[in-house]
Amino acid sequence: MNTSDVRWCVLIPCLNEEAAIGAVVQSVLELGVPIIVVDDGSDDRTPDIVGALPVTLLRHRQRSGKGEALRSGFREALRQGFDAVLTMDGDGQHLASDIPRIVAAAKRYPNHIVIGARLIDREQQPKGRRRANAVADWGISWACAQPVADTQSGQRWYPRAALDLVDLPAENFVFEAAILIAATRERGLDVVSVPIASRYQGEFRISHFSPVRDVTRITLYTVGQVIRHGDVMASYRRSRASQPIVFDAAVTG
Repeated sequence: MNTSDVRWCVLIPCLNEEAAIGAVVQSVLELGVPIIVVDDGSDDRTPDIVGALPVTLLRHRQRSGKGEALRSGFREALRQGFDAVLTMDGDGQHLASDIPRIVAAAKRYPNHIVIGARLIDREQQPKGRRRANAVADWGISWACAQPVADTQSGQRWYPRAALDLVDLPAENFVFEAAILIAATRERGLDVVSVPIASRYQGEFRISHFSPVRDVTRITLYTVGQVIRHGDVMASYRRSRASQPIVFDAAVTG
């Protein structure tokens, strides 16, 4: 399907983002894009702020984790007849201004998941987080049997074939890794990355991602998937045989 014919929306999972969510949603609305926001049981003003804006708001009565928030959003997007979803976080780390470049990459690579990869200003990342991300990239690329840049970025374009994996049995931050692995190994999708800036300075709240807890969960899941899909060494060689695909319409024109 040509991306110009694809109906897509932006999906924003959020938890206690009252400081940033209004500006994030408004910036996407300025692009004229439909938005689904999934509030994962916030106990601050997040749902009130979002509820006053012209978007679809889904609310979890209790916190269920990012994976369940994404799952709820995928199901709603499918219910509304969207063919693709572009996800971004609600804390301001992802910018609406990067969306056109991600969409351009999806148009250029129609059967791919597109990741907004934090390849610019990487020194902004805390060292512990950078090391954790590097370990995750190494392992998940192995499980995908192809190189993937920034497997932990939450700014992604998911085509319909990936959305159809909504019922994968994975929770919390593991869900995003599970989607990548299943999409590449079971649905034949590839992955392309668009360079975006790393943003970790003062205005962002403390991340809900725990480098120790969540990397351990992701690692255990990933090891299981490497073993389950077999051809362990061949998969590793394919993951290291080339560099990740990186495409930037702002550079290539």
